[in-house]
Amino acid sequence: MAIGKQLLDYDEDEAVDAFALLKSADVRTAKNGKQYIALVFEDQSGEISGKYWDASPEDIANYVAGRVVHVQGKRENYQTHPQIKIMHLRVTHAGEPNDPQAFIEHAPMSRVDMEDYLTQTVFEITQPTWNRLVRKLLSEYAERFYTFPAAKSNHHAFQGGLAFHTISILKLAHAVTAQYPDLNAPLLYAGAILHDLGKTIELSGPQSTTYTLAGNLVGHIVLIDGELVRACDALKLDPQAEDVLLLRHMILSHHGLLEYGSPVRPALREADVLHQLDELDASIMMLDTVVAHTTPGEFSERVFALDGRRFYRPASDTPQPPKD
Repeated sequence: MAIGKQLLDYDEDEAVDAFALLKSADVRTAKNGKQYIALVFEDQSGEISGKYWDASPEDIANYVAGRVVHVQGKRENYQTHPQIKIMHLRVTHAGEPNDPQAFIEHAPMSRVDMEDYLTQTVFEITQPTWNRLVRKLLSEYAERFYTFPAAKSNHHAFQGGLAFHTISILKLAHAVTAQYPDLNAPLLYAGAILHDLGKTIELSGPQSTTYTLAGNLVGHIVLIDGELVRACDALKLDPQAEDVLLLRHMILSHHGLLEYGSPVRPALREADVLHQLDELDASIMMLDTVVAHTTPGEFSERVFALDGRRFYRPASDTPQPPKD
């Protein structure tokens, strides 16, 4: 059986009849004392939430993250956020779509193209210490780097999102260094490549992504700094040497503010640029995602990561026919 209409293609108040992957399934207790499951459905169009009320022990055992299900209901909005009011939910039957990979959103760039771009950029890191560290860590974490999302939710939360986000920042970095040639381009490129590499340890993977124990207790910034120090030891480099400290600072400061998870604030031009480019790319990706699923002439749902703001999609913003 073919996969039909995508989850985010349904309009408000439209009846939903779709196969979807359960991205997450959290068992909770309602005010009446009965258990329900807070679900997040996923397909290649994105994700949408729904609540399965009065869940039995059998339901809780069946509806778990990573399982493909068939859902029927109605597309609604709750406090501006789209959701499915579930009328009927079941696991898939024989002959129906049941491969989780068919429902996972992928990066809009092939792995081969991403690898080619990263390889070329590594050649541009002409400072020997930074080049050696980048090549060592990339080679160790390559499989995870090219398949993991950049986040559990919010931005680049799709398979290959980590590498795609990194490449997006590198493209911006190339433009910035062309405009401001006094910036240390090799340092900026090295910092951009490594800044989120710790997410290969912080996150569980591209399917039903959760935070690992190390991710919850330590976080990706400190995790990759530890890996960089370990790489220094393997390469017989001094982690306290200035060139290594500059690269470590790029990684440790890239969230910009202490309250956002960075142990230090940017104290290099290149570190501040990396922080700004990281913010820019993440924000644009979130905006692109939410606006793409907003009806022209209306406001979007609230974007929690952007201060809970809603964004207007102009009425004239309609898809253009492809050019011949």
